[in-house]
Amino acid sequence: MEYLVRFVQMHESFRKAELEAMADLYGVNMDFLHYNQYSPHCIIRLPNEDAACRITGRSVLSKGIYELWGSGSTYIELHQEVKRRTSNLWHLYKSSSFKFEIQAYQAKRSLGEQDALIQSFRYTGFEGPIQLKDPEQTFCIFEECEWGVKEPTRVYLGRLVAGSSRPILDTYTLKKRKYLSTTSMDSELALITANLTQAAPGKLFYDPFAGTGSFPIACAHFGAVSMGSDIDGRAVRGKNGVNILTNFQQYSLEDKYLDSFIADLTHTPLQSARFLDGIICDPPYGVREGLKVLGSKDGGKKEIHWIDGKAAHLQSHYIPPKKPYSFEAMLCDILEFAAMYLVDGGRLSLWMPTANDEEVELEIPMHPCLEIVSICVQAFNKWSRRLLTYRRLRDEDVKEAQPARQARTEEGSTANDLNSFRKRYFEGFKEPPPPLKEA
Repeated sequence: MEYLVRFVQMHESFRKAELEAMADLYGVNMDFLHYNQYSPHCIIRLPNEDAACRITGRSVLSKGIYELWGSGSTYIELHQEVKRRTSNLWHLYKSSSFKFEIQAYQAKRSLGEQDALIQSFRYTGFEGPIQLKDPEQTFCIFEECEWGVKEPTRVYLGRLVAGSSRPILDTYTLKKRKYLSTTSMDSELALITANLTQAAPGKLFYDPFAGTGSFPIACAHFGAVSMGSDIDGRAVRGKNGVNILTNFQQYSLEDKYLDSFIADLTHTPLQSARFLDGIICDPPYGVREGLKVLGSKDGGKKEIHWIDGKAAHLQSHYIPPKKPYSFEAMLCDILEFAAMYLVDGGRLSLWMPTANDEEVELEIPMHPCLEIVSICVQAFNKWSRRLLTYRRLRDEDVKEAQPARQARTEEGSTANDLNSFRKRYFEGFKEPPPPLKEA
């Protein structure tokens, strides 16, 4: 059966990947018959309505899914298509309460025009009551127009099958969240990332850069048990009586919260075993301050300091020493960690910044145990960030001839030396001056 998905016209490169992730999660065979990232309408083929409900029921970037009754470049073509495809279905809805809607993309219809378009479908013979609120059936006319042109280039008629999860954005908006920081991930993007990583009941998810818990909360909403860690103990402990746990309690998700702990990725206390179903993270970009990991700059051990007869490192206010960390090394460490801890088929989703020029274009990190599933891009002005999603391969599917890419050795010890993106960020991504010509 063919269905029309009505997307929101934002985060365009994420929309198809989200549907594909949901189809894979639920084991649904889905074919894209028409998709254009510049269009809010997508035509897919699914086995039945139950599959349609499952896929879009938790989609964040769609508004709903409709049984496709017809399409055409003109209304004459649309009516012909509707009669040809669905005349055998009209009797099923003859006495049902119903309503018609019109959604025009990049155009607007007057009330009189809308009424005329709706009346043009009276040949369907629906005799049930018109019910604007909670009808048994909702039919929608979709118009797709070029900007500034009133006549549509494409028109569709669909019967509503299911809505989406988009209404939950108001619940999880950061404007209402009690515990935040300047780096808290936008709730919409956190939920999208959780979908791409396939958070679901019966799964265990982990965020090694948890901060205030945006990703663990998003995963918990979709039923996964989640936990997190952060190198910054202040973020984990919280302040003024609020912390990650109180955020979970705010949404009545505390039963999905395992715990959080203070650690960095290179010094994890987790037992080395493959038990995680998903790893989801937005690692620090090193812009506000240079990237750091636990350890001393010279690599040596330090003498124990004592305060009031107690070792300083055992006291609650202790802040451990940190050393500079290469951004590229961090990306490679994340992939190595995922290869060590993800179960077969488990997913890793990580955000990665890049400048919109060739000089600091960072390679997509790869690992022989992980295959790339999707690459989605959120573009800003002079830089972008990519959401990379990987799947853990079975050991027997790993090609040993392809070793993990090693992070190149970085020279220097300053934050800018170890992070070319940070350096270019503070330079305003300006083009370097041309070399001086010799006299």
